[in-house]
Amino acid sequence: MKVCIYGAGAIGGLIGARLAAAGECAVSAVARGETLYALRKHGWRLQQHGALLRAPVVASERPSELGTQDLIILAVKGPAMQTVANQIAPLLGPQTIVVPAMNGVPWWFNVGVAALETPLDSVDPGGRIAAAIPFQNVLGCVVHVSAHSREAGVVEHQMGEGLIIGEPLGESTQRVQRLAGLLRGAGFEITVSENVRRDVWYKLWGNMTMNPISALTGASSDRVLDDPLVRNFCAAAMREAAQIGARIGCAIAQTPEDRFAVTRKLGSFTTSMLRDVETGRIIELDALVGAVREIGLRVNTPTPNIDALFGLTRLFGRIRGVYPE
Repeated sequence: MKVCIYGAGAIGGLIGARLAAAGECAVSAVARGETLYALRKHGWRLQQHGALLRAPVVASERPSELGTQDLIILAVKGPAMQTVANQIAPLLGPQTIVVPAMNGVPWWFNVGVAALETPLDSVDPGGRIAAAIPFQNVLGCVVHVSAHSREAGVVEHQMGEGLIIGEPLGESTQRVQRLAGLLRGAGFEITVSENVRRDVWYKLWGNMTMNPISALTGASSDRVLDDPLVRNFCAAAMREAAQIGARIGCAIAQTPEDRFAVTRKLGSFTTSMLRDVETGRIIELDALVGAVREIGLRVNTPTPNIDALFGLTRLFGRIRGVYPE
C-alpha cells in the first residue's frame, strides 16, 4: 500500500513515522523548506516514550515525483488547502483514499446536509478544493492526539492515541475497516464512527473558543478557564454552536460546563493557535470559527458571541500579520 503524508509537521510527522516503522506500507511525504531537508537527510524522527523512533521516507515538494497513492493523509493547516488543491492531482487515482487529519470544519462538511447545499466560502471559497478532491475519495477523520515539532523534521508525541475515522455519509465500508487496521497496526486507538461529521463538530465545539481566546490573550488553557468572565463568554459561544449543531444533524448532549471539566483534566497546555501566533504562522481561524458563523447564517441561528470572537481574532490576526487582509 502506497501512503503519502501531505504536510509533515507535528501530526503528519507522528502518523508518518508510526506507519513507516510498522512496515505495512510504503510511506512518502510532501514537504518543503527545512522540513523537507530534514526528512531527506534523517528520515522520520519521532520522540515518544522516552526514545527516538526513526524510519525511512521518500520526501519531495513536488507531488508529481511521488505518483498515484492508495492513501493520502492531509495534515496541513486549513489556510494551506488552496495550495494543496492546486497540487494534489498527481497523487490521486480513482480509488485513492484521502483522509484530512486537520482541525475545524473540513471542506467536505456540507455534502449530505440539506441546509448546506453548496461549499462553505469560509473553508472552500468557490468550491475549488471540492473540485480538486472528489467527495467519493474522502474519509472523515478526527484527531485526538497532541504532538509538537520543536525543530524541523523532529516530532514530539505529547499525549493521546485516538483517531476517529468514518465515511462522511455514515456507510460501513471495507475501505474504512482496512484503514482502521492499518492505523491500529501503527499503534493508534481507532474508533470507526457511524457519524463522523458529528464527531468533527463535537471536537470543534470544544476548540472553537479555547484556541482563539488563547491566541488573543497569550493565556494557557487553565488561565482561560480560571477567569469566570472569560469562561462565561466561552459557554455562551458554545451554546450558540450547539444550537447550530442540532439543526445540521450534529446534536451535542453535553453542556459547556461538562466540556470544561474534560479540558481541565488535560492540565495546563498551550493551544496550537497560540503557538502559530508566537511563530508568525497563519492561524486557522476560518475553519475553527468562521465556518461556524457561516453555517449559523445558513440555518438562521443568531451567533452574537461567535461573531464577536471571530471579529476580534480576525482583527488581531491582521494586525499581527497572521491572518490575511
